[in-house]
Amino acid sequence: MYVRRAPGTYIWLAILLVTSVVMRYLPSDALDVVLGNRSTNLHHLAEDPVRVLISSAFWLAGGGWFTYFISFNVFHVPAERWLGTLRWLCVVVIAHVGATYISEGALYWAIRHGYAPTSAVDTLDYGVSYGLAGVIAVLTYRIAAPWRYVYVAGVLVFYALPLFVDLNFTAVGHFTSVLLGLGCYPLVRSRKGTWSPVDAIRSVRRMRGDA
Repeated sequence: MYVRRAPGTYIWLAILLVTSVVMRYLPSDALDVVLGNRSTNLHHLAEDPVRVLISSAFWLAGGGWFTYFISFNVFHVPAERWLGTLRWLCVVVIAHVGATYISEGALYWAIRHGYAPTSAVDTLDYGVSYGLAGVIAVLTYRIAAPWRYVYVAGVLVFYALPLFVDLNFTAVGHFTSVLLGLGCYPLVRSRKGTWSPVDAIRSVRRMRGDA
């Protein structure tokens, strides 16, 4: 039942497990070719955008599969259960596609103005983090006030900090994903129910029989 209530998340995790095994055992030169062909860089976005936008979301960039298994269960699972698979998928796609184009657009601007080398058109850009950041942000609307404001402030600070520490297209993409996730309010405003840590603690106490 736990898995069936969030089918999209667990199908995604299953595919990521397979590709993670492939990444582990492929020779480095072959892996570079595989990832290069699935990168949402400027070159591929100009020639074959649909293919790379889809395929890039099934490979992990940094961190092991188990780390993402935990992250998906903490954020994607409650989001999919709350929104339903279709709305959840819409948030993921909006964040993934929108942040990819905006971040790569920023990179294109940097190349045109001499802030990045021309070779950056082939920079590797793949992974699930943009979609994850968008879902983390949209969960703001699931949390009851005043905890909602604490949560969204923490999310904004966490993703904004890299913009000031090491500004690059990936940092731009992650922060953009958060803004896009927050902008998905029209998709989620009809969903009922909020979550509060106080209510969660009370529920645990009732289950334990505490006063």
